[in-house]
Amino acid sequence: MAKKEPFWARRENPQHALMSGKIFANLFLPDLMFFKTYNMEKPSILIEELLERVESYGKTTFELSKLQALETTTIVASSLVARMSVITIFFLFTLVLNTGIALLLGELLGKSYYGFFIVAGFYLLAGIVLYFFLHQWIKKPVSDLIITQALK
Repeated sequence: MAKKEPFWARRENPQHALMSGKIFANLFLPDLMFFKTYNMEKPSILIEELLERVESYGKTTFELSKLQALETTTIVASSLVARMSVITIFFLFTLVLNTGIALLLGELLGKSYYGFFIVAGFYLLAGIVLYFFLHQWIKKPVSDLIITQALK
């Protein structure tokens, strides 16, 4: 009876082709021979190669960090630009609406500048309220939004 090959050496199993003796030898023996040859004879070469690899690793890590920071900055900036465009359109709507309300109030009161004074007084009160609740209503949510976008 013929001896059966182990499962990892069979040709019909491509998933385990790397474990065949020939491929295994080509992949791992040069590294093993390198350590056997240079391990005791030339430690300075090993240290030199190790330093080169550390330097390469450091440069690669630095480049990766730069790219990750750029990605985060881009995500945050694009999110803020999108929100700022909506806020700008809302601001323009509010400006035109307030002008119309001021003109309407001025017409009802007989003098057009009365309506503008009333609208200005309303915004003065709104500004005072916002001043006292600025941190709670605006600063904290905006800060949380920026941090959330940065950590995504």
